[in-house]
Amino acid sequence: MSFFNLFRSSQHDYYSQSGQDQFAYNLIGINGCYLEIGAHHPIINSNTYKLEKECNWKGISVEFDKSFIQDWKDCTERKNEVIWDDAFNIDYESLLSEKNFPKKINYLSCDIEPPKNTFNILKKIINSGLIFDFISFEHDKYNEGKKYDDLSFDFLKSKNYKVAIKDVYSRDKKKKIYETWYVHEKINFSEINYHLWKETFYKNNKFKI
Repeated sequence: MSFFNLFRSSQHDYYSQSGQDQFAYNLIGINGCYLEIGAHHPIINSNTYKLEKECNWKGISVEFDKSFIQDWKDCTERKNEVIWDDAFNIDYESLLSEKNFPKKINYLSCDIEPPKNTFNILKKIINSGLIFDFISFEHDKYNEGKKYDDLSFDFLKSKNYKVAIKDVYSRDKKKKIYETWYVHEKINFSEINYHLWKETFYKNNKFKI
């Protein structure tokens, strides 16, 4: 049995690492749209699997690592487009216009390695003029320190975004703080502690509609 099929046959409901999909759904509901930079596996640790499969979200994913192509082909329930290219090669404004996406996208998932690249692609996308309701930004604070957490905060604040949840950790590993979540300043949302949010909306790492 392949690793992909073994995972699918297990009883675990692990999709996003920390409930990024749950936060996006709670904020927007069904029929949203996303741009995912760093798609990786179609199910394991995916921030967009549940949004596409259960919430009818449309979206585009970008992934540089072509070793995941077969996994995406095997995951036949996923229909949204994946672009297999270096994220820095893409003109995002033109791409989304060609695909008839609005200039305001509901969710940007930003996670490529290392954090320096994640920060630079964040700047490229935001500076292209696209606007997002929700951004999950991976800075790997547990490993890299505060540098990219602070840089992303200063940059996004200057672009009219505010912190929704900071010090987001992976699964139940409270010391593995690796993301900050932002919302556009026009979104009516007040910053909340991640542990409190998780206990309220994402208890036991389970996605709920």
